[in-house]
Amino acid sequence: QGQLVESGGDSVQAGDSQRLSCAASGRTFNWYTMGWFRQAPGKEREFVAAISWSGGSTYYADSVKGRFTISRDNAKNTVYLQMNSLKPDDSAVYYCAAGRPGGSIRESSAYDYWGQGTQVTVSS
Repeated sequence: QGQLVESGGDSVQAGDSQRLSCAASGRTFNWYTMGWFRQAPGKEREFVAAISWSGGSTYYADSVKGRFTISRDNAKNTVYLQMNSLKPDDSAVYYCAAGRPGGSIRESSAYDYWGQGTQVTVSS
């Protein structure tokens, strides 16, 4: 049984940068597509970014493209989300997820494993 644990969430000012980490344990996720989703109060969970098992392909929501970068280190079983130029609209609980290749990477239903989430708060 695999587990994903996010860390790095914090309260920051608009324009700041922050890096989230997602550590996997219990099984190897090296062959999985890894994704980040977020959910703000009163809103549905939304896709943020995803990365293929090899790291060769990355995908982003339009709202974060050019500001966020997803990466992975399979040797460390860890996925990262580097967030730059943060905006108040980026405030949410951020979730890490793992899904088998071939699924619809922008859909939460394609992911089999989820972390518990980490809070990111951006103040103006």
